[in-house]
Amino acid sequence: MPLSKAALAHPKRFSLSPINRKHLFIIFALLTIALSVRFFTLMFMRAHLDDAGWFQFGSYSVFDRQARDILSGQQNLFFINDSTRTDLVQYPPAFPAWVAVIYKLSGNHSAYSVQLVQWFLDFVLSLFLITGITVTAFGWRAAVGASVLVGLSPLLALYAAYPSADVPTAWFVLGGNWCLLLALKRKSVWFALFAGVLLGVACWLRVNPLYLCVGWAVVLLLFTRDTWKRRLIIGSAVLIGTGAIVSPIVIRNYLSFPDFTPTGGTVGANLWEGLGETELGRNHGFEFGDHKLIEQERIKMGLPVGSRIEVQWPDGIRRDRERVRESVNFIKQHPVWYAGVMFHRMWGILKVAGEPLPYYGTSGINVTAKKCLPPNWQGGATALGVTVLGMVQSVARYLLLPMAVLGVYSALRSNATTACLLLVTVIYYLVPGTVGHPEIRYMLPMHAILIVFAGEGLRWAINLLKISRAK
Repeated sequence: MPLSKAALAHPKRFSLSPINRKHLFIIFALLTIALSVRFFTLMFMRAHLDDAGWFQFGSYSVFDRQARDILSGQQNLFFINDSTRTDLVQYPPAFPAWVAVIYKLSGNHSAYSVQLVQWFLDFVLSLFLITGITVTAFGWRAAVGASVLVGLSPLLALYAAYPSADVPTAWFVLGGNWCLLLALKRKSVWFALFAGVLLGVACWLRVNPLYLCVGWAVVLLLFTRDTWKRRLIIGSAVLIGTGAIVSPIVIRNYLSFPDFTPTGGTVGANLWEGLGETELGRNHGFEFGDHKLIEQERIKMGLPVGSRIEVQWPDGIRRDRERVRESVNFIKQHPVWYAGVMFHRMWGILKVAGEPLPYYGTSGINVTAKKCLPPNWQGGATALGVTVLGMVQSVARYLLLPMAVLGVYSALRSNATTACLLLVTVIYYLVPGTVGHPEIRYMLPMHAILIVFAGEGLRWAINLLKISRAK
């Protein structure tokens, strides 16, 4: 539509208003901060993908091998035709297929290609999803605070550059959380169903979030403001959505193996190695580390030294059930002690500032010139800017948990229903998620929701400061 003469005569009328300019500046600043932190962390991780202290390339080699077998036709994309291949249920089927797709399209059959693709996608999706959840739950002001914390987060930046199934899993769990909020606010069966579907898709990447659907369904049942019949329908929709998406894996496992395992995985290994984290567990024969577990089982099976044996092969389903029995029997003998072990793990998973506790992985790095820049860049304005950015990251990571606690307090006072819905995800990862050996990277959805609460905490603290100044 052509501009009128009046418009042409007064072009200032069509310039951006001060408020719009302010919003655009905020968005640009947020994106610049996030991109800078992510880029410099990516440079660090690209230099450390062959360092077992920073990247579990032993675990990645399983996905790499399966992806190569898929591309060569030696392994089916989904079905398991050999009932002895219990190693193929160690992980859900989607991530090896995803790695194979990246290998095929990029022509680069290495972890570096997966790293770059996931780094770029996570830069867009994590900021979008966490901001969207915060806007829906607590409004735009809280969302700005959450966006700043996402951009500065060493934890999210590090695992965005970590070629594993953990980051894609988090995308779908967070998408499900957002749909869950919308289902609650709009009393929508369809949003509840889609939340369950997204959670089911996450389980194709990692099995960890599977039973979260029960917690989501219960919250919708209890807190949706509608008739009990409608509440039951909305809550059930979450379960139906997750069940429908996960059921093909369950059916495949039932048809493939005489020793049926619904979801596969390594529950027994996580329990057994989790006991190996502790002195009492080690005194009773438990050990931490796949290689130590495998060596013990090799001796039990009477296999010669050097024979091939993996965590889930051969006879992996039966062996994992035996690990579960041994671990559960020991835990039953020491229930109070084990509750203390779980509390210790919870703190290890929540601790994103200071020295990390052993066994649970790193919560990321604060970017510095020495860590992230090549030698010829470690001086001048660029190096100074990176160092200042790392200092800001350090402050943000120490503020995160106190702000999240304030956010939970504020949310429970102003909108308890929304707070409870989001807390279900936090509690799920903290409590059942720490029964076996956990790692921080398994808990990325929980840490993302904590950032949502921290955004609300910042909003509440700033608002309280304004009120006190006005008085």
